[in-house]
Amino acid sequence: MPEVQPTNQGWGRALVLVYAVFAISALGRSSVQLAEKAGEAPLAYGLSAFAAVVYAVATFCLARPGPRTTPLAWAAVGVELVGVLVVGTLTVADPALFPDDTVWSAYGAGYGWVPAVLPFVGLAWLWHTRPRR
Repeated sequence: MPEVQPTNQGWGRALVLVYAVFAISALGRSSVQLAEKAGEAPLAYGLSAFAAVVYAVATFCLARPGPRTTPLAWAAVGVELVGVLVVGTLTVADPALFPDDTVWSAYGAGYGWVPAVLPFVGLAWLWHTRPRR
């Protein structure tokens, strides 16, 4: 049986880096939006802040695999997938719901659709690196 690769080795290092970049960019974006114009679109800016937390949790848990962090990584990436699908669908179906963009608006179109692809890659990597019995 081949040895299982930890989530922070090989391609996992690149994945951790991408998650870290998204955590920092979402945090920066939401912080500026909430500080300068929170009243204009609080739901959108709050969702961007929530996305930053989700990306940060995923980053930490993928970078530090273990019996407690790996299940949390599965949860964070799963929440990310649901978030980008729900928010993406809502912003496409009724753009008036969100007066300003979030990280997940239009499935992450403002970020080159990376937010739409990233949770699938994250889940695939977690599946690939899972312990086999």
